[in-house]
Amino acid sequence: MKKLVTIGLALFSAFAMQTANAEWNENKGCLSCHEGIEQFSDVSMMDELSCTDCHNGDGAATTLEKGHQELWVNPTDLRVVAKTCGSCHEEEVENAKTSIHATMSGMISGTRYNFGSQSRDSIHATYDVKALKTGREGTVAALTQLPSYDPAQPESATNSPGDDYLRNQCLRCHLWSDGHQRDGDYRASGCAACHVEYSNAATYEGDDKAIDKSQKDRPRKHKMSRAPSVDQCQHCHNRGGRTGVSYKGMMESDGYGTPFKEDGSKQGKLHGKHYNFLEADLHFDAGMSCIDCHTKNEMHGDGYLYTKKEYALEVRCESCHGTTNSDATLATSRGNPLNNLKREAKVVTLTTKIDGKQLNVPQLNGTELSEEGYVAMVKIASHMEKMECSTCHAAWAPQCYGCHAKQDIGKPNGDWLDAEHSDISQLGKKANLKKNAFSWNESRSYVRWENPALGINHRGKVSTFVPGCQVFLTQVDGEKAIVSNKTYTTTDGTSGISHNPIQPHTMSKRSRTCEECHTNPKVLGLGSGNYDIEGNFPDGKAPIDFELERFVDEEGNQLQSTSHKGARPFNKEEMQRISKVGTCLACHGSKEINVDVKAPNDVTHTKVIQRMVEKAR
Repeated sequence: MKKLVTIGLALFSAFAMQTANAEWNENKGCLSCHEGIEQFSDVSMMDELSCTDCHNGDGAATTLEKGHQELWVNPTDLRVVAKTCGSCHEEEVENAKTSIHATMSGMISGTRYNFGSQSRDSIHATYDVKALKTGREGTVAALTQLPSYDPAQPESATNSPGDDYLRNQCLRCHLWSDGHQRDGDYRASGCAACHVEYSNAATYEGDDKAIDKSQKDRPRKHKMSRAPSVDQCQHCHNRGGRTGVSYKGMMESDGYGTPFKEDGSKQGKLHGKHYNFLEADLHFDAGMSCIDCHTKNEMHGDGYLYTKKEYALEVRCESCHGTTNSDATLATSRGNPLNNLKREAKVVTLTTKIDGKQLNVPQLNGTELSEEGYVAMVKIASHMEKMECSTCHAAWAPQCYGCHAKQDIGKPNGDWLDAEHSDISQLGKKANLKKNAFSWNESRSYVRWENPALGINHRGKVSTFVPGCQVFLTQVDGEKAIVSNKTYTTTDGTSGISHNPIQPHTMSKRSRTCEECHTNPKVLGLGSGNYDIEGNFPDGKAPIDFELERFVDEEGNQLQSTSHKGARPFNKEEMQRISKVGTCLACHGSKEINVDVKAPNDVTHTKVIQRMVEKAR
């Protein structure tokens, strides 16, 4: 695979230049001040690059001011990257600009859909962009920049508070921007967003004598990482589906910050939240990082403009593990080989990309299954045909119910898509954003992780469902109230309160039980029946008449939206069939239930009853 390397980040993003008392040495140039700075890369040819090859500026200058004239603090920022990294890696750089990491097309269309501003089709991105390739499912030829919001004008398809919500809040996590300025969220923009590691504290750990090691918003070192760590991915993937934190077993708490530390103080926050620690994904526990599964095309882009992440995704569980009747393909769903997998006879091994660890990959075809596994995967073969693997094997899923978003149109705030600075490589930094958006404050109703719901995803398979953007909009102008707890109706007529399919990234060898899925109304999408929606709103005036966990009714009518095309709740017939199995499970073990959920004969019934009576004695 062709290496994507970023040409000499050197002093990018936020390196403080503490050079007032430094003695200039004309033979050292930039290193007169930055003595001890790490060589950015040991990749052939990159180790010969000078500071100014990447950063521009004047390496022959004898003053700080002249040396930094026309300096690019971050040479990998997408606004300048064509002249730096792109001089060798033109294809990768151009593809990156079309990637969903850069366009955020799925987040934008999903949010706008739930605000009633558009259909589920993607029409907008962070910036205007055209596809390099067309014709694949789930792609478009071009996307235009997200509109801005003007509260002085009526709400419309092109003037929505949801657009301002995106510009001020959600769109901080894309390749054109730096990270949010708080522990866990710090990172650079462009190629460096992934390929230059930041700790959660974001302080410098290298040997450059000019850099203050107590200053925040610094990378660990002036060093390119060819294989990004889980923690680096987590700097962005801690909101929305929360897959980055879930993978490590981290689930945001209700904000208590307990147990207390030794000195009696609360634990610190990460990504602005406190966390509970649950069972991590078994792949993480085995030593695998995100890039051991996710491919270059998925991460860097391949020239197509994907409308949702599920269309960009090409890796499948069966790529590595096969099925009960077919061997692992060792290739993606698009036929691209997974080069870190190898088969020798019947043994498949995976080599981790960060530390080269060799892992044996369990194979389903021909393996001896447990009794439960045999029933679930062989006896009831439709499970394998109609369900995603994670439907059973996701141990839990993050469920954030109720997104209470307050917009203050009397308080201008930063716009992640509009900034100004003399160095264009710094236009993604929060400090340089123009205050063309408005201030937002977010909170929630409650969070859960257990018994996530199920539904049908865009592939027509049963999948885990979690709350999506369940927005209740409150709008104020300083002390003046304008809108209180408003919800929207989508262009398809459902409530803008939403549930969406997800692969939670919490895989466990132990599966969910038959009873959990076949006897629990919450899992069917009907809700638990415990949450009093009216009682939780001032004066009992709730804008919706269903609890937040309930996204379908008993007749199969969809109550909440899903922003994924083709995804839906179970219909009435499907819910009845699932519940029918649950009725049998009340007395029978799963091994005694046939595929058609019919008792084979009265003899079986008699035997089961006799056994139950004997156990009760």
